[in-house]
Amino acid sequence: MSAETILYIVIAATLAFALAVFAYGYKTKLSKPLRWGLGILRFLTLFMVFLLLINPKIKNTTYTVEKPKLPVLIDASSSMEAMEENTSVASLLATLQEDEDLNAKFEVSYFRFGETFQKLDSLSFTEKQTQIASALAATEEIFKNNVAPTILITDGNQTFGKDYEFSSRNFSNAIYPVMVGDSTQYVDLRIEQLNTNKYSFLKNEFPVEAILVYQGEAPVNTRFVIRQGAAEVYSQPLTFSNNQNSQTISFTLPSQSVGLQRYQAVLEPLSEEKNTSNNEKAFAVEVIDQATKVLIVSEWVHPDLGALKKSIESNEQRSVTIKKPLEAVSLLNDYQLVLLFQPTRSFSSVIQETEKLKKNTVFLTGLQTDWNFLNKAQTIFSKEYSNASEEVSGNLNLNYGSYAVGDIDFSEYPPLQTSFGEVSINTPHEVLLHQEINGFDTGSPMLATIELNGKRDAIWDGEGIWKWRAQSYLTNESFQDFDDFVGRIVQYMASNKRRSRLEVSNETFYYNHRAVLISAQYFDKNFVFDSRAQLQITVKNQETEAITTFPMLLKDHFYQVDVSSLPEGDYDFTISVVGESVARSGSFTILDYNVEQQFLNTNVTKLKRVATNTNGKAYFLGQTDALMNRLLEDESYRAIQKSQQKIVPLIDWKYLLAFIALWLSAEWFIRKYNGLI
Repeated sequence: MSAETILYIVIAATLAFALAVFAYGYKTKLSKPLRWGLGILRFLTLFMVFLLLINPKIKNTTYTVEKPKLPVLIDASSSMEAMEENTSVASLLATLQEDEDLNAKFEVSYFRFGETFQKLDSLSFTEKQTQIASALAATEEIFKNNVAPTILITDGNQTFGKDYEFSSRNFSNAIYPVMVGDSTQYVDLRIEQLNTNKYSFLKNEFPVEAILVYQGEAPVNTRFVIRQGAAEVYSQPLTFSNNQNSQTISFTLPSQSVGLQRYQAVLEPLSEEKNTSNNEKAFAVEVIDQATKVLIVSEWVHPDLGALKKSIESNEQRSVTIKKPLEAVSLLNDYQLVLLFQPTRSFSSVIQETEKLKKNTVFLTGLQTDWNFLNKAQTIFSKEYSNASEEVSGNLNLNYGSYAVGDIDFSEYPPLQTSFGEVSINTPHEVLLHQEINGFDTGSPMLATIELNGKRDAIWDGEGIWKWRAQSYLTNESFQDFDDFVGRIVQYMASNKRRSRLEVSNETFYYNHRAVLISAQYFDKNFVFDSRAQLQITVKNQETEAITTFPMLLKDHFYQVDVSSLPEGDYDFTISVVGESVARSGSFTILDYNVEQQFLNTNVTKLKRVATNTNGKAYFLGQTDALMNRLLEDESYRAIQKSQQKIVPLIDWKYLLAFIALWLSAEWFIRKYNGLI
């Protein structure tokens, strides 16, 4: 409190005292007790009123003791159970929870991780995947700016995600790995990785690449075999040794019949192998009769062309050819879909031919588009343009009804460029992307589709599509979201099949260590997405004929179900709408592959390097007493006393007015009682 404020308070007290004396001490006939009582009440009232006018600020300091944090991360993947140490891990957890000294020094919190990272509710080892790097990143975010040494209980075997050894270098606290499992090196052969295409074309051959690894000292002989049912379709003898402990073999297999073709890759095990589950791996290829052929017509060299080609061909069922206008005219009949990139007068014959052949067409317009020509060359849409350019963003129309648009957020994507002006579409259409400038809808479509007289057309007004594909990777570390978005456009535009009120999206086959997701969109009779519908899926195992029904949950603008709980096998499914006679059927296959069973040992080397990177120390499961002693004895992990100072104005003290009212009421009552009023 400043000296000036103190002076004001002294003056206020003096003035209040003087007024009280004047009221009850000067020329009064009241008794002495009554004078003193009323005078004190008057003084207090006046003094408090003056204080409110001065409004001094009072400092309030509180002290708290903050213990260091101790997050405990427990690997809940099934490989932990395979190590046969689940009982020991449970015992360690109980020890940490019950240790009084540890809990007195640290604020201990427990988490589990596998495919996801979450608070520990119960201890079980059922996760089908392990992502250690993600668990460490989540811990770093939760306990940033805190002293938080981290106990990591794991076998060190990660199945997907970033390299946790590398990412641990950015971890701000020490990591103390507790290494679970067997560190003994056993003789082992395993299929490290198997790479193949998801699709193949009939009467073609598809490539297969296998990475095979040997762990042992003595030379061994084995055989690598590919089986389809009971038949061997490929085999190769192999020799491994300590010096030649890995081999990569590449070969091709024929695609002889349409449909899902299932195979089993087998690296014949040695008699002394402890773990033989990593010697086999199932895989599948869907053989299709022909690809969807897409023609991009352009007279420009532009990065958008490469981005579109990569997105479209990310699905092996599609192929893309890029031609100049003069070359394209005679080839149009060979393609299911034509993309016209930045049309100019040189596209005149191409546009005429697409109209004549009723070829489905996508117009991709931008800064190089000759709108004066394009407005005259077709009657579907037009644009009042100028030579000026503008940057525009896209906003996904969640009520788009021609097909299931998927789940992609364009709000953080960079703007595209186009010539200034509004696009007008002269026929019935559906807008997939609304054009926005600085978050405001311009009323002009960015991407719209038109279906008229058995022909489908689309306009995408915006240049710089390559930036969107790049942004998709920056956001998700994958091009998949954007590629799926473009893929759905191509799938719809390349077909003339009538749209359905119930659109279903699923894969032909899944591996059971990944999420088995099936999505659907349901539209009302006006083809507006219906978020109030109840959808369910009925799944039937083709072999056992067991039937299971799952509800489909609303997720943003589509319905989705995860049927990962189903065992491997072939399934038929039907998605139906409760209360409606609308249903769609299909089939899928779940292939058996437990990635968590591929591991034989604890990854001791990697976990020790993680500890070294973070100034921690690695311990085996039987050394947990040493770990706890180190944490308890380390003086850098001690409680910190923190002070928090608040400056509170007196006027914010809510009880002050109550006191003033009380004193005034008391003064009035006393005066009334004594007949002074």
